[in-house]
Formats: sequence, structure tokens, C-alpha cells
Amino acid sequence: MERTLSIIKPDGVAKGLTGEVIRRFESDNIKIAAIKMIHMTKVQAQGFYDVHKERPFFDSLTDFMSSGPAVVMVLEAENVIAKNRELMGATNYKEAAEGTIRKDFATDIEKNVVHGSDSPETAASEISYFFNQLEIISL
Repeated sequence: MERTLSIIKPDGVAKGLTGEVIRRFESDNIKIAAIKMIHMTKVQAQGFYDVHKERPFFDSLTDFMSSGPAVVMVLEAENVIAKNRELMGATNYKEAAEGTIRKDFATDIEKNVVHGSDSPETAASEISYFFNQLEIISL
């Protein structure tokens, strides 16, 4: 069983897409092992996206991610990292496959509704940024 972090970004929450995103995960036999709504500060967003601090989009990304509530989740399933990334679609929603979350709902390369970890190592680090072990249920 594998775990990954998923975030419904502030644009997804503002558009009322939380239930739809969760429905898509559950329809693909992905279990939610932990979930909570947060509102990151700019400093918290900078800490989470620290790996991108030298990139030109860092300030706009962290401004956006601290602009409103987001839903953070720990997802669990066999090959969940790949499954989640397939459900999300390409980062650039214009290149995302039909029927993916980003193709259906994103409006911008940053405002692309969801975030998902890209590797087991990243998943472990990202999960621990938002959740302690007592908050995660093994399913």
C-alpha cells in the first residue's frame, strides 16, 4: 500500500470542487487516510514549496497557495502516486488529458485545482509537512 499527499488548492475550494475531487478519488478505489482544511500563511506556503524557491514562479505560487483555504489529504492505494497523477492530469491544464481534474476545472497553470506528490520520497516529506502520525489512519 502506498501513500501520497493531495491538495485541493484554493481555487478548487473556492469553486466548490472539494466533493467532486474526493468523489473521483473514491471512484478509483483510492482511500482517504487523513483529511483537513487549512489556510496556509505565506511563510507556510514558502516552506512547503521551498524546493521551488529559486524558480521565477515561487512568489506567485506561494501568494496563490496562501490566498484562501485548501484541503490537504493523505491518499492510500496500490500505486496511488501514479493513479493520483493520472486523475489530476498534466500540470498545464491545456495539455491535460480529457476527463482529468485539471482539464475539466483548471483555469491557469498555477490555479490548476490540485497538487499531488510526484515520488515516494516527496510524498513522505509532504505528508509530514501537514500531518502527524496520529492523524493518519491505516485503511
